[in-house]
Amino acid sequence: MQSRRWATRGRPRGRGHSAANTKLLEYLAKISVKYRVDHNTLFNKIVDAWQNRRSKCKQLTIQCREKMRDRAIFLITTDHKVVAQFPIPEHLLKETAPLKEFEHIVEREKNALMKRTSGESRYFKIKGLKTGMKRINVKARILAISRPILALTRYNDYVKFTNVTLTDETGTVKLTLWNDRINSLSINDMVDIENASVTAYKGETQLRIRRHSKLRVVHARNHEGAIIRELEHNPNLNSIVTRGHG
Repeated sequence: MQSRRWATRGRPRGRGHSAANTKLLEYLAKISVKYRVDHNTLFNKIVDAWQNRRSKCKQLTIQCREKMRDRAIFLITTDHKVVAQFPIPEHLLKETAPLKEFEHIVEREKNALMKRTSGESRYFKIKGLKTGMKRINVKARILAISRPILALTRYNDYVKFTNVTLTDETGTVKLTLWNDRINSLSINDMVDIENASVTAYKGETQLRIRRHSKLRVVHARNHEGAIIRELEHNPNLNSIVTRGHG
């Protein structure tokens, strides 16, 4: 027996929904994830607004702007900002939990949101850095680079280091760099630091590059993107016996 072919790609439409209604329901499912409300509750609140002109779904305000013969126009806002405006056919408003069939869309959007959120939240703002923190990530701009200083190691040779002042919208912090890495940075470079630790020197909070830390320097190139240069920082801090800080 020949298998049935669906007119659209991906999952088949449920309940005989038209392509336009399927697209609308998918859109509402995405809104529910973006604003962290239950998708079925969101649709129920839209129906409430249809019946009572207005309803609330957590931070979302839903208004039925206009009722026509076979459809209604809805406006969703939050904090007086427009989220969406769309028509819904009357027969769709009379269905029971039509978004339940789009839970695969909800799960997909939740997974995508979690990836975006985890990528953003893993970076600390400079204001939030506390002494003793380890394995932290920071994005910042180089505000200043001090004059390099020589320090004597226990092996009676010298290493060169400098203090780099990093800044973001919340504050500034110093980062110590060693030897050849000093000349790899420039003022106004944007840096992406991974797996650093936070220490204190003479009461001042500082970032320290660890053995397995990474420092990526991002330079603006053109409208097409950016160049990323990755540096390795593996100074043997235990060998230093004399240090000066500029």
